[in-house]
Amino acid sequence: MSYRSSITIRAVVLFSASLATLLAQQDRIASPVDRFQKVALKGNIHPNADPLFDVGPADPSMKLDHVMVMLSRSAEQQADLDRLLAEQQDRSSRNYHAWLTPEQFGDRFGASPNDMTQVVSWLQSEGLAVDAVSRARNWIWFSGTAGQMQSALRTEIRRYRVNGESHFANSSEPSVPAALASIVTGVTGLDDFHARPAQSRRVLTSAASARSSIGPQFSASGGVHYLAPDDLATIYNLKPLYAAGYDGSGQRIAVAGESAVDLSDIRLFRALHSLPQKDPQLVRVPGTADPGFNDAMDEADLDIEWAGAVARNANIIYVYSVDARLSALYAIDQNLAPVISLSFGLCESQNSQGLLTITRTLAQQANAQGITWVAATLDSGAAGCDVGGSARTPKASKGLAVDFPASLPEVTAVGGTQFDEAGGNYWSPFNSFTLASALSYIPEKSWNESDDQGLAATGGGLSKVSTKPTWQTGPGVPSVNFRTIPDVSLSAAGHDGYLAIIGGEPVVEEGTSAATPRLREFWR
Repeated sequence: MSYRSSITIRAVVLFSASLATLLAQQDRIASPVDRFQKVALKGNIHPNADPLFDVGPADPSMKLDHVMVMLSRSAEQQADLDRLLAEQQDRSSRNYHAWLTPEQFGDRFGASPNDMTQVVSWLQSEGLAVDAVSRARNWIWFSGTAGQMQSALRTEIRRYRVNGESHFANSSEPSVPAALASIVTGVTGLDDFHARPAQSRRVLTSAASARSSIGPQFSASGGVHYLAPDDLATIYNLKPLYAAGYDGSGQRIAVAGESAVDLSDIRLFRALHSLPQKDPQLVRVPGTADPGFNDAMDEADLDIEWAGAVARNANIIYVYSVDARLSALYAIDQNLAPVISLSFGLCESQNSQGLLTITRTLAQQANAQGITWVAATLDSGAAGCDVGGSARTPKASKGLAVDFPASLPEVTAVGGTQFDEAGGNYWSPFNSFTLASALSYIPEKSWNESDDQGLAATGGGLSKVSTKPTWQTGPGVPSVNFRTIPDVSLSAAGHDGYLAIIGGEPVVEEGTSAATPRLREFWR
């Protein structure tokens, strides 16, 4: 290549980059913002905000925080982003693994500073408090009372009782000034229907029986075994990686949750298995209420402990708030880690269309920043809309469904397997000093331990909202034009469940959430 040709190519590249930046920064709000002339945004009502569940209006003085208005990309910006995402995975491209910072993403794909200012000014004119503006200039967090939200967004916040639980939600589509309608994708945070954790049930519910199971022998009676970190190292052949220095050192993993955690649980778990003592960094999303210790603590302990059980020297960052999806959003905005682990979700039809669109918008940003987002496929098998069930209630009664956000093409969906020993000699009758007893790799099959106690099987199937991504090809991939999940699967069965320390007690857990936080180390 001649010097002149090289100069010409560089000039074209620089011109293209400059053109993309100019397109990104064009003001798109074309007329004055009149707060009295508003139009409704479609697709922003939660499916459970149904008159059948309505129990009356919400208290107008109820405080709502971290309500979010999401700003859209122009058609040109979206096309540019689609090209970039493809190039970042193309080894022959100059953009291969050329990850962006949130600010760089905003300069290219976000709203212009002038447009951001106008949206902020409108919210403040309605008496709402603007709490944060995203670094990528694509969303704004604001807060106020239910009464203020109703007035500003021309909707009504009502109470609903669903499956015995009390909730609130907007009963009609929120509205924004007509001048902003073309730049606003949707509004979230007007309801408290949150995603559920993936972990389906504990294998052992008695602290006494759990304690006895981790005595001198880690193998329980009846051919059941419980997994220690070194068992995973043996079964999935991680020991050569550890010996070569690939133990997570220098890496960061963000775990998204919605409960406070007690560090003594994590410390006891690591001491029990002779892992290096390394506390996770605890990050509560600024401005959110402390959720305290709640039912999601089981999930938090399991995810933190097992993320560190495989990536033993990684820096684990536990990001928490009252909503795990809010925690994941904050981790993306702050670019906290190159991997985000989320063990929460809902079946696709239990999310509003607005939330589906907004979450994919954020997942694409995460990918452009070099973030691998792993999410559990949850534990209801091919019936993602059915949760649990028992001998007295129908199981899998709501049809075939997969869970979201694992079903997004930009998210790596993690399913579950179970070991298929078939009479083979895969376990030692004695434990090592780290409580390990696995002897080798163990054949696996799809996890399904559903019984009269409820559903307990790997989530999976066809998405009803996402088409098949171009990269999803290969033997066994269905030919239909729908996103199929899971992408990868690891042990999740209760038959050989995972030991965890929760509330100071040893328990054994099952579920795809156990597989999800430890996946990243396999790719390092």
